[in-house]
Amino acid sequence: MNYYIKADRFLLEQKENYYCYLKVENGRFGLFTNEVPATAEVVDWSGYTIAPGLFDTHIHGINGHDMMDGIPEAVHAVSEAILSLGVTRFLPTTLTSSKADLDQAIRAVTEAVNSGLPGARSEGIFLEGPYFTEKHKGAQNPAYFRDPSMDEFQHWQQLAEGSIVKIALAPEREGSVEFIRSMSEAGILVSIAHTDASYECCTNAVNAGARNFVHLFNGMSGLHHREPGVAGAALTQDHAFAELICDGFHVHPDVAAMALRTKQDKLVLITDCMRAGLMPDGEYQLGEFPVIMQDGIARTKTGSLAGSTLKLIEAVKNLQQWSGKPLTEIWHRGSLSPAMSLGKEKELGSIQPGKIADYVVLDNNLHVQAAAVEGVVKYRITK
Repeated sequence: MNYYIKADRFLLEQKENYYCYLKVENGRFGLFTNEVPATAEVVDWSGYTIAPGLFDTHIHGINGHDMMDGIPEAVHAVSEAILSLGVTRFLPTTLTSSKADLDQAIRAVTEAVNSGLPGARSEGIFLEGPYFTEKHKGAQNPAYFRDPSMDEFQHWQQLAEGSIVKIALAPEREGSVEFIRSMSEAGILVSIAHTDASYECCTNAVNAGARNFVHLFNGMSGLHHREPGVAGAALTQDHAFAELICDGFHVHPDVAAMALRTKQDKLVLITDCMRAGLMPDGEYQLGEFPVIMQDGIARTKTGSLAGSTLKLIEAVKNLQQWSGKPLTEIWHRGSLSPAMSLGKEKELGSIQPGKIADYVVLDNNLHVQAAAVEGVVKYRITK
């Protein structure tokens, strides 16, 4: 399917293009031009902005569904719901649970992906846990915490048909350095999370191959001037990525802006969204924990934040407002930086010739009007 997109504005990595045409050829972006052949098919989005599709590398669920439901229908529902929010790629994310429940969740995601997702495409599974420690457990169940096991991971990777691409752990667990090194050599993005590790421990983990810190400042030891802790390691390890939840509750706006200045393109916007996203206030479930959502904030009954109900496009809006940076810079923290963290930046994350043509159409208020995956418009707002 070959055509040209006509629009007022295109968000590129380092700049914006205005009032031109963008070729889409065989599901990939082509070149910009000011004129098109008379016989060319033109999709006219005059008055609108074209941006690369967003990529949520940390999402548990939304709209009443969760990956831990263990059924393919939940994965399909999440895929469809987030496409309407401008997300074209995502990592279905599990959480700490029993081996049986994790087995079932992995099977369900794999079955759903193999059958074809209706909206956003999966780029692989993210295992958030179960190799954590209790002090910063958040909404993860400590009853299932344990040391990392290569045999256990290989069992899950076999169930996933090789599609697990990211795993989070606490680096102070016994055997973590060897596990991190093995995972990294296998191309898995090892992430540091739900941990009370020291700065030195985190540095050793990064040197072994861990390249990502999960939800910066949350589920980790904080920054102190004499012990930088996990947060300090995330901010000072130049080659490591750091996820950020920009809902205004998980991290103070000024601290979020500081994290952007420090990490720059290594900052990855995520949602950590759970099933209460897009739903009204009330009681929900996150894994085995009951969760109460009030005013859009999800907490366990003990008061701990339990994931979020954030939309990734709202994270972009928030961080742009808090930082004062140009939209195109912040947008790519939700599209290109996630792709970079997984080594997929040559294919995804920005509008460049040869890259996969995932894009969204935005009005002047950044409301999603349409979204395309591999050049095919799979969502369009009905008026």
